[in-house]
Amino acid sequence: MLMTMLRRKASLFRSFLALEASGGIVLLLCAAAALFIANSGWSSAYFHVLGSYVAGLSLLHWINDGLMALFFLLVGLEIKRELLHGQLRSWADRALPGIAALGGILVPALIYLGLNLGSSATLRGWAVPAATDIAFALGVLALLGSRVPVSLKIFLTALAILDDLAAVVIIALFYTAGLSPWMLGGAALVVVVLFALNRFGVRSLWPYLVLGALLWVLVLKSGIHATVAGVLLAMTIPSRDRSGGKLAGSPLYRLEHGLHPAITFLVLPVFGFANAGVSLVGVRWESLLHPATLGTTAGLFFGKQIGVFLAVWLGTLAGLLRRPAGASWAQIYGVALLCGIGFTMSLFIGLLAFPDSPEFQDAVKIGVLAGSGLAALFGALLLRLAPAGKQPA
Repeated sequence: MLMTMLRRKASLFRSFLALEASGGIVLLLCAAAALFIANSGWSSAYFHVLGSYVAGLSLLHWINDGLMALFFLLVGLEIKRELLHGQLRSWADRALPGIAALGGILVPALIYLGLNLGSSATLRGWAVPAATDIAFALGVLALLGSRVPVSLKIFLTALAILDDLAAVVIIALFYTAGLSPWMLGGAALVVVVLFALNRFGVRSLWPYLVLGALLWVLVLKSGIHATVAGVLLAMTIPSRDRSGGKLAGSPLYRLEHGLHPAITFLVLPVFGFANAGVSLVGVRWESLLHPATLGTTAGLFFGKQIGVFLAVWLGTLAGLLRRPAGASWAQIYGVALLCGIGFTMSLFIGLLAFPDSPEFQDAVKIGVLAGSGLAALFGALLLRLAPAGKQPA
């Protein structure tokens, strides 16, 4: 019975995992290309193009506030689908990845804060190492093939989705300044209209997308980061078809599946290419001891593995959780290590934490690259060597 359930879950996740894994590899290549160009003879052109203005905003601003709003729209759709119809639809389903995600947020944040207590200017970056990059992490798992049980892939996916939800809340609460009551009021009114469309059974996507574009403008001007508009829009998209039953054929399903390839193979690679390019000219080994760099690296590499694994182990020991079927403790620890791959969301939060300090942004980028790289390397190595767990009967 248990094996039948696992096979059913595997079939639901197969296409998702394949897409995310391929996207992680593309994202890695784009990040590597950006790092190479930023330290080559083309570096001036690279930074000049990103800083050039189009319609009142720099190209980098359009990427980080515009394209990434689409990414957050997809994140919101995935969160809603999983909470209503997927792997997170019941409290029992949410317990294991939820407690693991909480541990993986708190411990890295505490490590970062502990290493930055002597530098008040960098304390705002406490949330940078609290994120997991699902595309990169699943990309590493894909390279390991059948060495990793499907239950662990499902666990990592659910954990990363809850991690993204926490990141959205953190951005809304802690990285917002200079609020405009009028713009906030306008945004709230648009959200009410969007929910009304859902309530009255509107299943065409166009009214939601048109109002979503207006919502993005209002949120952008309100002082809240514009990407939050993507999540707000996602929460209003109907998750059932015209008969009020199945998810397949619903506006949420159609929009998510329409966006997924574009986000995976265009938006995220463009974001990675635009933001991973940090000049290493003049960087010495001592630069790794910059409080923001050290806190980010240690938070991602040590904080994530400690927080995620400790939460799962203690929860299991207390009888509150049940570890993923067929997974050994060594394999669970390997996945906990992979949770330290924070690339996309960590870079994004770093930009929000230090919007006016290129020095601190670069320090965070170095920390993200170092911490994520170490987590990927040691996580993959451990999972390759780890003994398999006992398969369920």
